[in-house]
Amino acid sequence: MSRFALIKAVLGPIMRLMFRPQVEGVEHIPGEGPVILAGNHLTFIDSMILPLVCDRQVVFIGKDEYVTGKSFKGRLMAWFFTGVGMIPVDRDGGRGGVAALMTGRRVLEEGRIFGIYPEGTRSPDGRLYRGRTGIARLTLMTGAPVVPFAMIGTDKLQPGGAGMPRPGRVTVRFGEAMEFSRYEGMDRDRYVLRAVTDSVMAEVMRLSGQEYVDMYATKAKAA
Repeated sequence: MSRFALIKAVLGPIMRLMFRPQVEGVEHIPGEGPVILAGNHLTFIDSMILPLVCDRQVVFIGKDEYVTGKSFKGRLMAWFFTGVGMIPVDRDGGRGGVAALMTGRRVLEEGRIFGIYPEGTRSPDGRLYRGRTGIARLTLMTGAPVVPFAMIGTDKLQPGGAGMPRPGRVTVRFGEAMEFSRYEGMDRDRYVLRAVTDSVMAEVMRLSGQEYVDMYATKAKAA
C-alpha cells in the first residue's frame, strides 16, 4: 500500500468525521491524464482536505518550511504533506516562481494531477483576489484541462489559518473542466495569459460565491 493510500485509509475517516465535507462535482475530474485543479485558498486546512476528497492523488506546491520542522509536530506534518503529494519549494527565493512552474509542468507531463491556488497565497479577508498567470502558462504549455474548485467554509473552522481547526462542515465544489486549446502556442502573450487566468478565476468565483477583488492578495496583505 502506498503512503497516499495509507493516509487516506487512516486519516480519511477522521477528517470526514471532523469536517463532514460535502463534495460536489467530483465527477468533473478526468479519471486519467494530466489535470490542473485551480481554486481559492482560505486557510491552511484547504491543503489537507483537497487531497483527501479526490480519488486520484493531487500533487501541489507547498512551502519548504512544512517539511523541515524537527519537532514531533514538524515531522508529522512532513510525513503527511509529502505523503499526500506536496512538493516543497522555496518560494521566497528569487527563482521560486520559476521552480514552481517547472515542477507543475513536470507533474502534468507525467499525466498526473497538479493542484494550484492562483491567488498565490491565502485570502486575507475571505474575498477572492486576482489570479497570477502561472495557471495560464501551465495549461497552455501542457494542454492540460483546468478543473476549477472552491473551498467553502474552511476559514470558519480555522480563522486566520492559525491554531487547531474546530469541527464543522465544509464544502468542496468542483466545476466543469475548462480547456484552452484555442490559445495553443501563445503562452508568452501576456494578454492571453491574463484572459485565461481571469476566466478561471471567474469560474472559481461562481463556484465559491466570494466577492472578487481585482488586486493581488499579497498587495492587500502588505497594505
